[in-house]
Amino acid sequence: TPATPADQAPAVETVAAQTDAGMEAPGTSIEPAAELPATETQTPQPIATGNTSDMPQEQAGVHYKVSPPPSVELKYDVKKVSGDGNPLHGYGTISWHSNGTSYVIHGDAGVLFITALTFTSEGTIDEFGVAPVIYSEKRFRKSATNTHFHRQRNTISFSASETSYPRKGGEQDRASIIWQLSSIGRGDSEKFMPDAAFDIFVAGVRDGEIWRIHVIGQEDIETGLGKTATWHVVRAPKPGSYDQKLDIWLTPQHEWYPARLRYTETNGDTLDMLLSDMRGTSAR
Repeated sequence: TPATPADQAPAVETVAAQTDAGMEAPGTSIEPAAELPATETQTPQPIATGNTSDMPQEQAGVHYKVSPPPSVELKYDVKKVSGDGNPLHGYGTISWHSNGTSYVIHGDAGVLFITALTFTSEGTIDEFGVAPVIYSEKRFRKSATNTHFHRQRNTISFSASETSYPRKGGEQDRASIIWQLSSIGRGDSEKFMPDAAFDIFVAGVRDGEIWRIHVIGQEDIETGLGKTATWHVVRAPKPGSYDQKLDIWLTPQHEWYPARLRYTETNGDTLDMLLSDMRGTSAR
């Protein structure tokens, strides 16, 4: 855990703040991004819904140069392996559309004839880079959820819980985080080096936390487009967490698009998405 081509957005300064089932995105208006100062990264603490007087001091992330990639539709071969060890095969797509000031991400993944997961993220491109306004997710046999990044109230809230967090800029959702990393790679590739790490606040469907994303190193992988050089990064949840582990392989030779995604559950189940084809500006 997501095509009309768009011109590549110029590099800008930014602040940086998975899946066996999926997302439907209701229509939403994009509120203008507020201009906010940047401070040192710390984990935002949840606040009681509606109680803005007790909001803790908001924190922002590290500044990066970012250059969001051109619009594209990516197709993936999907393999799901459960506890019985028998793989199930399927399909997946992730589309990224951006005109330089706003973006829409839509993705889905399925095995056999079942769509396991659909998701959508909509937002703007601002001084922090990819800046979500709403994230929607729909998993198989589960209700759809929405995560809202309120610009006027500067809070992050969830339809699936009463938890909320202060919003200052640089925060991501589970779909946009991949494209924020892609944008950092295109805008400031020197940030990618073995043992480097990115600390970015990521909101899920019920709550959020700082994700520490480790850079493992450079790896060559085989995709539907042939052998491609990638940067392998991984987000491992904290000990005791029931959240997914996420491995991402970003390919610089194809605009830093995600060439492979692998989601690993705490019970060992995996969902692997391997790039098979792409359509868009950079695919010409």
